[in-house]
Amino acid sequence: MTSTNIAVKIDNVVKRYGTVTALHGVSLDIMENEFFTLLGPSGCGKTTLLRSIAGFEEVTGGAIKLKGTDITGQPPHKRPVNTVFQQYALFPHMTVTENVMFGLLRKGWNRQEAERRAQEVLELVQLQEFAKRKPTQMSGGQQQRVALARALAPRPEVLLLDEPLSALDLKLRQAVRVELKALQRETGIAFIFVTHDQEEALTMSDRIAVMSAGRVQQIGSPREIYETPVNRFVADFIGETNLLDVAVQSVTDSTASITLPGGNAFECPAAAVVDPGQGHLSVRPERITICEPGTGHLNATVTGQVYLGTDIHLQLRLVDNEQVNVRLQNAEATTVPETGTQVGLKLETGAARLLAD
Repeated sequence: MTSTNIAVKIDNVVKRYGTVTALHGVSLDIMENEFFTLLGPSGCGKTTLLRSIAGFEEVTGGAIKLKGTDITGQPPHKRPVNTVFQQYALFPHMTVTENVMFGLLRKGWNRQEAERRAQEVLELVQLQEFAKRKPTQMSGGQQQRVALARALAPRPEVLLLDEPLSALDLKLRQAVRVELKALQRETGIAFIFVTHDQEEALTMSDRIAVMSAGRVQQIGSPREIYETPVNRFVADFIGETNLLDVAVQSVTDSTASITLPGGNAFECPAAAVVDPGQGHLSVRPERITICEPGTGHLNATVTGQVYLGTDIHLQLRLVDNEQVNVRLQNAEATTVPETGTQVGLKLETGAARLLAD
């Protein structure tokens, strides 16, 4: 982030559809020049929140402010924001330039100014050589950039993106992520991006709001969200994790004393105050090391392995029959134990985290 000014302020926003509440008092601040992602599973409320910012949904309660101005009751065309949707909705009978100019002309720009601005944004998204083509003569990735250029042309104060990469294949999606982040930095405006794809969120975002059932579960940088989840939902939804049932002895100053499956005592960070009793320990597969039986924090039996090219995923069973996954880097120095082998598991210091439900 390069600015401390708030671009969009969501203040206790509630959205109901009859008896169904889609947003339960959501509050968050999105900063200027920030790539901010709303992340969560289908039905979590992320698209409803984005549409509320755009003005396509009328909120039931709360307020939405854009750079200090309350826009809660404004219609979409009065709000200085633009949206890029999953379906790009380009006019097939128009050229790329005409598609980009269309919104400008509707806003009252004269044709010469609109054409000059269209050329500027097409250069920004590196499509100036395609200016005279029709959308049907372009790839999906190129059409997506035309939609971006059209949305950026009126110089919106905030750009909203509703899963715009979902229609692209994997390699193209990965390439466009890099372009999209670079474009956000170059334009210097706030991008609010909606996705259910954790990898997209982690690779592009300055900050992420993880949502579930119409509520924000956690807001933080990608590293904060991944390394220090605040609850079981966030840990389980972001990436891959092992969630082990453990006996909690005590929690003091955010440090927990617990008993692991098999009986070994262990100390780890705690996401919240957890009463003595049963708790959940989260530890990422790449933060566990294979060692000799009896020399680690846990003992386990290898039950399977999956070769994924860059990584090898080991599947293991603990003494209480809980399942654990370990990720090993595919390197010459890596020794991969065979199925049926007894091994020890060493948890990386500080990487395991006690979570509340």
